[in-house]
Amino acid sequence: MKKHKQWIFAALTLALAAAPFTGILFKEQGAVYANQINNTSVMMESTVPEEEALPAFGTTLLKVGSSGQDVYELQGRLKHLGFYAGAIDSQFGAKTKNAVTWFQWKFGMKADGIVGAKTKLKLYNATKAWKPTEPSTSTAKKTGSNGNNTNAANTNTAELSSGNTMGLSENDLKIMANAVYGESRGEPFEGQVAVAAVILNRVKSPSFPNTPSGVIFQPGAFTAVADGQIYLEPNEQARKAVQQALNGWDPSGGCIYYFNPKTATSKWIWSRPQVKTIGEHIFCM
Repeated sequence: MKKHKQWIFAALTLALAAAPFTGILFKEQGAVYANQINNTSVMMESTVPEEEALPAFGTTLLKVGSSGQDVYELQGRLKHLGFYAGAIDSQFGAKTKNAVTWFQWKFGMKADGIVGAKTKLKLYNATKAWKPTEPSTSTAKKTGSNGNNTNAANTNTAELSSGNTMGLSENDLKIMANAVYGESRGEPFEGQVAVAAVILNRVKSPSFPNTPSGVIFQPGAFTAVADGQIYLEPNEQARKAVQQALNGWDPSGGCIYYFNPKTATSKWIWSRPQVKTIGEHIFCM
């Protein structure tokens, strides 16, 4: 009996001696678990804004020394708001940086003069009424954002221009490719050419503006303009669709309207004489 009590006493002593170390162990494990949760939270917080802050135009970071179409759009939107008073020359210089810094400060952002996805999104939301109507005064519009020649961009422009018998501007050709991509990506190639042809048919019609930019940015004319998809970078297929339309291919048969019957909300569009269906779009007069 005496030995039994001694064993119990020894066990209690060991348990009391080990308690602090057990507490530390649990604390350390708890800290590791908490750190894992915190790290996950930080990752979620850092990734969500990136998903939300989709760029309104190209994905390239813009800063002093950048040039090209994205800078043209940046200057145009800043000028639309009154932050930029210089020439629309597609060159990111000191005046453009000052305008960007002023815009960022005014809208409660980090005023560093560098245009990333968040600044582009904020600028797009503030200038939804802006239209790219002012011609660029620069001869360097075909250069990339870092100032170096972009052979792919030159090739695309040359291909589009090769069938340009209507004397359309480079900006018109590019905005047509943007419209085709924003309106009909995922459609068969014939349907994409038909969308480009509808734009050209409207340009030729006295009932519509006489330029592709005027047609595309006519209020309420295209869904891609209303939801911002017009500023997505077009793929090669969209450019080829524009080229085919410029070369004279019109799968729509001369139509000036088209709509998706699954998403159309206008009763008026159903009253138009329907010519044919290509993919998800019905083309009509």
